[in-house]
Amino acid sequence: MERSPRIVVTVQSPEHARNEEVAWRKNDRYFEGVLRHGGQVLVLDEDSSPADRTAAFAEMDGLLLSGGADLDPHLYGQEPNGSRDIEPGRDALEQEAFAAAEARRAPVFGICRGMQAINVFRGGALVQDMDGHTSPAYPAPEASSHPLTLDPGSRLADILGDESGPFIQATVNTYHHQGVRADGLGVRLVATGVSPHAHGDLVEALEDPDPDRWLIAVQSHPERTEFTSPEFTRLWRSFIAAAREFAARTSSGPRAQ
Repeated sequence: MERSPRIVVTVQSPEHARNEEVAWRKNDRYFEGVLRHGGQVLVLDEDSSPADRTAAFAEMDGLLLSGGADLDPHLYGQEPNGSRDIEPGRDALEQEAFAAAEARRAPVFGICRGMQAINVFRGGALVQDMDGHTSPAYPAPEASSHPLTLDPGSRLADILGDESGPFIQATVNTYHHQGVRADGLGVRLVATGVSPHAHGDLVEALEDPDPDRWLIAVQSHPERTEFTSPEFTRLWRSFIAAAREFAARTSSGPRAQ
């Protein structure tokens, strides 16, 4: 019998959050996204022991890098200039997790901070502070939004599309004060979605162009289903399907370490 794919989900440690209850509620939304589409959740945060990390990485069929606080700008060669609430322990954890996924060529899904982390870990940079893309804090019942234009030839547009063709235009929720520009993209990453901004178009979706590697990230929060176009359900489904294929492929031979 085919087993459910094991998805490592990296999250903020609630014990280190300003509001522990809200942190748990935020984290639960990511877990729900994985579970709803048939994956198993392996949770890691900065307090996870070295043994727990090693065990999770060895069993990882997919990696979800979730949203949260800003990355340390020193990771991309800049001094702090608008970055806030930096969590070095989480940065270190996610560097480990991403390196393990890269070594295994396991599917990777990045959400908000997760997209920014992928870009930085691939050698890219961030805009440390900008206006106009924030929303009331979770769990407020409203969110700001902005348009997203997708490259019709991208994997993401194909995933979100249907029999009528690729999905090209969307309105997405807005929960970030940092961002990625095309001139700051990391190695082996392509911008597949952009949104307009006063300081130049922002990259709102990116992916690895290798057709044999499922690595997709979005700046919006598709786990917030109440503020997300229903087409994004297909993105969750595609990620879990890719992880399931990875699990089937690696279980037939020696698992990568």
